[in-house]
Amino acid sequence: MKLVIATSNAGKLREMQALLSPVLSWEIVSLAEFLPFEMPPEDGKTMAENARIKAIFCMRKLKLPCLADDSGLEVDALNGEPGVHSARWHAGADADRNAALLARLQDVPANQRTARFRCALCLAMSGEDLLEVEATCEGRIAIAPRGNNGFGYDPIFEISDTSNSNPAVIGQTMAEVTSAQKAQLSHRARAVTLLLERLPKSGYRCLTQNDNW
Repeated sequence: MKLVIATSNAGKLREMQALLSPVLSWEIVSLAEFLPFEMPPEDGKTMAENARIKAIFCMRKLKLPCLADDSGLEVDALNGEPGVHSARWHAGADADRNAALLARLQDVPANQRTARFRCALCLAMSGEDLLEVEATCEGRIAIAPRGNNGFGYDPIFEISDTSNSNPAVIGQTMAEVTSAQKAQLSHRARAVTLLLERLPKSGYRCLTQNDNW
């Protein structure tokens, strides 16, 4: 059985495979195996809504269990922006978005640069069977990008969240920590942990191609 991660982002796929492969017996693949097809607009008002939209659409399209992630950065000094629009907040590559965000915060002092990464996951096994979880990781926005191990906003997000984390990572950006450390403390890792905790209690069954869709 394949579990489809509803993304073509190679960075997200690598993280999901590292988090899920030790626990699940399913083959974990991305949309890159099935594209091209047109994804629905991510027009939900929350990350949870967007994750649900993607999971249900891909599950019905591919007739396979699909896990969708919608993640974003919430900056308190920007009233929660970029938030649900994180991936589309500014045109260009990741570095361009990071530069634009740092420019917006250039006059904001360090103690007011608090932020969090939020991850919403939705696992769609059938049209009516959904498992949804959400988790966060607290931090602050750095003065300049640091680190080469992450993607997205990772190089400008300094970790301040000590819960379930090694104190040695505090003050490092999400792009400076190792993959093993990130697998313990990131918003996505915490959301996956919640999902795996609830999965055995959900009563889900793995659908096959013979099921009635």
